Amino acid sequence: MEAIYLIGFMGSGKTTVSQELSEKLELAIFDTDREIVKLAGKSINQIFALDGEEKFRVLESEVLHSMPLTDAVVSTGGGIIGSEKNRLFLKERMNVVFLNADFSTIMERLKDDDTRPLLSQDNLEAAEKLYNLRLPLYRETATIEVDASGKSVSLIANEIIQRMKK
Repeated sequence: MEAIYLIGFMGSGKTTVSQELSEKLELAIFDTDREIVKLAGKSINQIFALDGEEKFRVLESEVLHSMPLTDAVVSTGGGIIGSEKNRLFLKERMNVVFLNADFSTIMERLKDDDTRPLLSQDNLEAAEKLYNLRLPLYRETATIEVDASGKSVSLIANEIIQRMKK
């Protein structure tokens, strides 16, 4: 089976849904953010603080392009679609799922999360602007779009599985 790549804004549920898909489909699971941390030997916040976002994005692309192409579920970082190279890589894949959660749902999910460097300034306006900038990029890259607002993880995973069969 071709690998399943989950894309979407931070807080859209990619990590949680990837775990559910991995269990239901009995596939290996990968998280690009975790792989970046392993590769760099430091946390994402440390990479942003010490090396800058540009270095993080280079590592992110490197990790994405090293992911398995079959028999895996890959959860990607929210900004992975910012790079045209990454969008082109993903567009060549059959199962790219955009987990689309509305902005208010995302902010509710992330309200106590201090691990998101791009939200660290607690700037709601900047986050919403970023969300709106990325929305068309997620849509242009994905082969499947799933509404991830107000649904259980199991329901979202089942919907993805059903839509991949079509």
